[in-house]
Amino acid sequence: MSKDLIIGSHVGMSAPNYYLGSVEEALSYGATTFMFYTGAPQNSIRKPLNELKIAEGRQLIKNSGIDEQKIIVHAPYVLNLANDSDYDKLQKAKEFLKSELIRTEAFGSQILVFHPGAHIGKGSDYGIKLISKAIDDIYDQIPDCKVKIALETMAGKGTEIGSVFEEIQQIIASCRHNDRLGVCIDTCHMNDSGYDVFNFDDLLDEFDKIIGINRILVVHVNDSKNPRSAHKDRHENIGYGEIGFKALNAIVNHPKLKSVPKILETPYVDGKAPYKKEIEMFRNEIYEDDWRNRL
Repeated sequence: MSKDLIIGSHVGMSAPNYYLGSVEEALSYGATTFMFYTGAPQNSIRKPLNELKIAEGRQLIKNSGIDEQKIIVHAPYVLNLANDSDYDKLQKAKEFLKSELIRTEAFGSQILVFHPGAHIGKGSDYGIKLISKAIDDIYDQIPDCKVKIALETMAGKGTEIGSVFEEIQQIIASCRHNDRLGVCIDTCHMNDSGYDVFNFDDLLDEFDKIIGINRILVVHVNDSKNPRSAHKDRHENIGYGEIGFKALNAIVNHPKLKSVPKILETPYVDGKAPYKKEIEMFRNEIYEDDWRNRL
């Protein structure tokens, strides 16, 4: 049994308890970490920090023994730093990402997961230059911010950047502030983009050669509704998708990733959160058939 497994899930943050409620939700799943958005993931509307019960949430985290630095914030996925067809929109995206880094630090987290963006037909090299410049511009303005950006590996829908490790590495190598950059590997995205997640030792070696295993800050643990190379990005509950529990368990409990937080983003089952059961199965390293019907 993996008692020291650093694992949790995406949790909500809503009235009336906001961040305190997020922590309480994570603890109810038996989690030892969690991930949240500082507002709605579909937009950039954000409540003032003083309304979010951050102090109460941080005290509960301290009391529970969770390592606050392993808690993850996710940037809204509507931001796109790889497209300059609308100058004002790009500048607003940069300004908002800067504000999210500042907000993330206020919660005590030091990791912000970020989707690199889509080049919208101008080519990945062009998009990567825009992303790298934007990240450098942002960190130039907040030199004392300790929060790192974890660039997420993507499934390869449309013109998404980051579906291959080489593109992530290009972004990192092009940034002056590359010490502030890491990676969030997503099991569903890697499968859907064409990587062989069933031979994870070889995949991890490949990642290490191209980017460096020390750059992995987060693992998103999701089964996939689609077969390898589908480029779809549709998450499935653990054991109900094309990847399956055995392969995912080998990733979650991999000794080289022991200190890396693992985050579930699997879908709700008939309105119920599946995370307590999924966390339990990974901690015990035993799969329970037909578990969704017993939630």
